[in-house]
Amino acid sequence: MSSALERDLAGLVGRNGTPPGPFEPVAVTVRYPPPPAGVDPDPSKGWLQRIRPLVAARRRPLLLALGAALVALCAQIAAPRVIMAAIDDALVGARAGLAPYVGVLVGLAVARGLFTWAQRASLFSFAFDLESDLRVLLYGHLGRMPFGFFDRVDSGELISRANSDVRAVQLFLSFAPLLALQLAGLALAFGLMLSVHVSLTLVAAVPLIGVLVAGARMRARLYPLSWVVQARQAEVAGVVAENVSGVRVVRSFAAEQRQLEALAGAARRLHWASVRQLDVRAAYGPAMENLPRLAVVGVLGYGGWLVVGGQVTVGAVIAFAAYVGLLQPPFRMLGATVMMAQRAAASAGRIYELLDRDPAIRDHPDAVELTAPRGELCLRGVVFGYDPANPVLAGLDLTVAPGETVALVGRTGSGKSTVARLVARFYDVDDGEVRVDGHDVRRVRLASLRAGVGVVFDEPFLFGGTLRDNIAYARPEASDAEIRAAARVAQAAGFIEALPDGYDTPVGERGYTLSGGQRQRVALARAVLADPAVLVLDDATSAVDAEVEEAIHRALAERSPGRTTLMITHRESTIGFADRVVLVEDGTIVASGDHGTLLATEPRYAAVLDRQPLSGEAR
Repeated sequence: MSSALERDLAGLVGRNGTPPGPFEPVAVTVRYPPPPAGVDPDPSKGWLQRIRPLVAARRRPLLLALGAALVALCAQIAAPRVIMAAIDDALVGARAGLAPYVGVLVGLAVARGLFTWAQRASLFSFAFDLESDLRVLLYGHLGRMPFGFFDRVDSGELISRANSDVRAVQLFLSFAPLLALQLAGLALAFGLMLSVHVSLTLVAAVPLIGVLVAGARMRARLYPLSWVVQARQAEVAGVVAENVSGVRVVRSFAAEQRQLEALAGAARRLHWASVRQLDVRAAYGPAMENLPRLAVVGVLGYGGWLVVGGQVTVGAVIAFAAYVGLLQPPFRMLGATVMMAQRAAASAGRIYELLDRDPAIRDHPDAVELTAPRGELCLRGVVFGYDPANPVLAGLDLTVAPGETVALVGRTGSGKSTVARLVARFYDVDDGEVRVDGHDVRRVRLASLRAGVGVVFDEPFLFGGTLRDNIAYARPEASDAEIRAAARVAQAAGFIEALPDGYDTPVGERGYTLSGGQRQRVALARAVLADPAVLVLDDATSAVDAEVEEAIHRALAERSPGRTTLMITHRESTIGFADRVVLVEDGTIVASGDHGTLLATEPRYAAVLDRQPLSGEAR
């Protein structure tokens, strides 16, 4: 049975006996399910309307929380009526014993305690699930954004939106349902009060109108300030993230004080916005909290006069005072909730601003799988610029046969590294096309394309885990033997095994506990383990000495003799391993051939290698 037929038969049935899904290069067992829904994509809707599908998907714990809170609220509202009956019937009128009323009050207290616990447990479960869903949605969307997006956006800004903004939305959605129930309880309490005495109810209600007016004014002033506060928090996070990442550069130029000034400036701007926000809250908060207390004064004063006149009972006045006390928490919460609502609205706007961005580079509806690539590359008339007004590549044509090793050589800024990024479709061409095995990369599923095209950069990024984790990043299920074999090909096994913990050695953030050459070899081992059909080396051995570099290329050729390799380099030692050398200048290919021929016949090639100056150019 041929290997091609074996692959076809293996692909007919999945691991669990079901038809296979789309090709996935990394087989990982999913431990955590994805969010059950997303946000509404219509940007014309309000922020609450847009998040409704996600809330609806998590409605079960929310409904349980609201149901439990409603029962607890009913128990709380019923207590003053029981107290009124106990005073009027058992204490004043002596028409009944006090024990039954005490028993009812104890039962109401127990019921309220149990259902309040159930409400909080369910509500917190809902809130944290929602927070997790929002973060996963946001991170998943960021994972689909093109490289150009990250070229322009500050990482601290993204971290702030994924943390503080998501948290602000979660806090509001946690407390807003409780406030809604409290307001419903307020309406029920008013109904009970009206059933006892209308004018006494109106005396209790008048001060509360002022609370609503103050809340509306505070809301109007808080919204723009909330947006500014969230933006300033992101600015502070950005300064901190940038300084932590660039700490070596900061210290090498003794710029600590200057960076501290930058952070202090961002902190002062955040301080100003936060103080303005608190000023608004301080202006309206005391009124919103204390106006309900005037209602207690009115009830006791007017109610006492009514008792003297025989229009209401003592129990009714006590019950009214208790109801007014129950009305105070919703109004006290109102001020804080209004503030949270404005912050949540501003935060949701910032989250939606990211989610509404078009990923641009995504799978075409008719995209094909690249499951067994041969490794043929073809760039036809490629035009591309990071700024469309200033193209880096201007009609570049290049064909690389399967199994061929081509060295791409050129001056800094000539567009060599850009070719690598276009082959893996990190960016899309402005004009022309890039083909792999005859398929336009824009019509190939990204997962299968990047499984078939591996790129190793000159400045490799290592994660903060162990050396084993970093090498196995491309294939988490790889065996220990496979990881060690990949390290041997990349000439990394020697220094790794010499470490006290070997492959279990933590590399630290970005791998800075290793030298530049060691990091490059670990990154190369990671690509070797993935075993792509096309390997792009963008100065990937620039920090490695010539002897080690030669060993790497020989091992690569022995491991995968049919692999297509595109080497972007300035080093003659690297060029020597290429079957063909291509010279790039001003975004186009100006010469192609073997190293010796180009060196003898092409002065521009010799100048790039610094072997001789161009005519009329100073050495």
